Amino acid sequence: MAKFGKSRAKKGASQLLRMRTTILILLILVLGFGAVSVRLGYLQLVSGSYLQEKAVEQQLVDTTVNSKRGTIYDAKGKVLAQSASVWKVIMAPAYMENKEQRVYVAENLSKILDLDYKDIYRKTKLKTYYVVVKRKIESDEREKILKLCEKINDKYKGLSNVITLFDDYRRYYPYNDLASSVIGFTGSDDQGLEGVEYQYDKYLTGTPGRIITARNANQTDMPFQYEQNVAAKDGNNITLTIDETIQSTAEKYMKKGLADNEVVNRGVCIIMNVNTGAILAMVTADGYNLNKPYDLSDADLAAIKALPEKKRGEAESAALGAMWRNKAIADTYYPGSVFKMCTASMALNEGVVNENSNFYCSGSTTIYDHTIHCHHKAGHGSQNLFQAIANSCNPAFIEIGSRVGADKFYKYYQGFGFSEPTGIDLPGESDDLFFNEDGSMSATDLAVASFGQNFSITPIQMITACAAVANGGKVVQPYVVQKITDADGNVIKNTEPTIKRQVISSAVSKKMCNFLERNTIQGGVNNGYIAGYRVGGKTGTSEKIGQSQSGYEDYIASFCGFAPADKPQLACLIFFDTPRGASYYGSQVSAPVFVNIMSEVLPYLEIQAEYSNGEKQYVDTVTGSYVGLSVSKAQKQAKADGFTTTVKGSGKKVIAQIPSAVTKIPVGGNVVLYTDKESKKEKVTVPEMVGYSVSTVNEIAASAGLNISFSGVTASSSAVSSSQSISAGESVPRGTVITVEFSGSSVVHD
Repeated sequence: MAKFGKSRAKKGASQLLRMRTTILILLILVLGFGAVSVRLGYLQLVSGSYLQEKAVEQQLVDTTVNSKRGTIYDAKGKVLAQSASVWKVIMAPAYMENKEQRVYVAENLSKILDLDYKDIYRKTKLKTYYVVVKRKIESDEREKILKLCEKINDKYKGLSNVITLFDDYRRYYPYNDLASSVIGFTGSDDQGLEGVEYQYDKYLTGTPGRIITARNANQTDMPFQYEQNVAAKDGNNITLTIDETIQSTAEKYMKKGLADNEVVNRGVCIIMNVNTGAILAMVTADGYNLNKPYDLSDADLAAIKALPEKKRGEAESAALGAMWRNKAIADTYYPGSVFKMCTASMALNEGVVNENSNFYCSGSTTIYDHTIHCHHKAGHGSQNLFQAIANSCNPAFIEIGSRVGADKFYKYYQGFGFSEPTGIDLPGESDDLFFNEDGSMSATDLAVASFGQNFSITPIQMITACAAVANGGKVVQPYVVQKITDADGNVIKNTEPTIKRQVISSAVSKKMCNFLERNTIQGGVNNGYIAGYRVGGKTGTSEKIGQSQSGYEDYIASFCGFAPADKPQLACLIFFDTPRGASYYGSQVSAPVFVNIMSEVLPYLEIQAEYSNGEKQYVDTVTGSYVGLSVSKAQKQAKADGFTTTVKGSGKKVIAQIPSAVTKIPVGGNVVLYTDKESKKEKVTVPEMVGYSVSTVNEIAASAGLNISFSGVTASSSAVSSSQSISAGESVPRGTVITVEFSGSSVVHD
């Protein structure tokens, strides 16, 4: 019985152990398969999409294909910026089977593309069908690559696809530095970095294409037959309001103005349509080469080189920033007496002055303990409103400003648009700097503000205000982009003129146009007078208080005017920062540049000139072609064209003429007709013609056998020649045309 009991106990223990083992195994199975199931569920339901994406990434390579950036045109359709075709060299080293092939390909590519052989050879060992060898190669390199492909195909059968050329683009600016501060440039990845290129980058960029390439299990790119291509979409095109001819004219004379007046800190010219706000020209002189935007001037490079090595990087960045800076919108300045057109307008609009108001100038005026002098220290005495404008009299304008009052003054300051950026469609526009943020002013602040001193505005704000004075009192929105079109010519966006507000009445505007026109004829700005055209304008000479870094008294010389004065269409602001030449006054530095620019721009825009009898004798006309005619017939034809003639030589036919055909000289000018080769050798010496009246210069030129083309102020009795295009003492053929520039007055009125 005892044995039987022990047997049963042992059997029960075994069953219990088996049961426990079974339960443990079942638990392990449940837990194990449960964990696996949970993990599978997590991978499928939670991480499924992520893992699927990673699998696709391992199986496919997505390569971006650059889109063609849109073209930038001027107002007449001339190309100012475009993307020229270049190419990207792609190598497929996975096709190469041995060292001989890799060496041959690497050697030839390194020679053609001027690249390091070792670097290319290293790339030939990669197990891939897509390696970028070089980007943006030109057509000459492309032709060499195509010939290399032919050689490789002939030498090694089956390597026809080892090198491929992909289309790419490089930004190109046909006019180099024209309108550089407006157009801007692009970076190495074709992204806009400055100007319109930056401001309208999203329109110009387009949509990149794609090349999707499959990979095998070894992570090697599959051959090209396994590719899928998605074509790139070209960027949109932009048409500016800038006119290339007007811009070129402005840049030409601004560059001359910089040199003639030894200007230290560059200059600005803006030409605006006063009725629409469209900018026809915007110059920051001197510009930079858009095709080489990182090339500094020799002077800048020399200055940087002279610095300690640690400071050169920072100095180079600063120099580039200054070179790229659009001074017309990014720099602020004291407007000086140009602002008096706004002060007079607000006073007339408020009715606190009229044309018969009287102002007395003793040469200075005192506001509390501050004595403010007039530029004419002896004083102007009693004067009406027009005379105060013509005399550019500070004491008179201090009184005019006081009649307006500080609150109303700031209201008009805001109304003309000075208290906020104009919103022009260019990057980097600055805010003004007024006395106090809330517009409050002391009596002294108001006094100096009345003649444009001690507060800062941008040139674009000033010309926008001038446009309002001229166009009937409407403040317009300035802009440089007229329209955006797609590759098929469909208009995506078109800029319509925007009138922000009416700041003065049309009657006040008309009265101011009359005052400012008279100012250019008989006032202090007759240097701004243009023969045949009714022009209004005002000069400005403002001191850069506290800004000089050289010990000089530095100034801003400016002129702001519009034409035609009876029905204004264009406004033009000329601004030179720190002239160090013979004069720093706006009437002598900036007004002559205004005359030269507008004398070409107004006829170009077919604005009709109406000459007085006194002006007609100095107006240029075009010579005819008399070569090949008999002497008598040539003389007869020249006389009919309005010219006198001088015959040289003993021949019977004209073999040459000076001036040549289609040369501009005044009616009554002399055309020299040459009839034999010997007579063509005759030369005359150019006399000194600077510092004389118009009539005297005419006499000097006639005596020397030369022709004169008159530039600047000629109808004024006080006109004096200030420069001549060919220096005295040079030898030139008889009849040569010399351009002589005249200034209306040496008397300073600003």
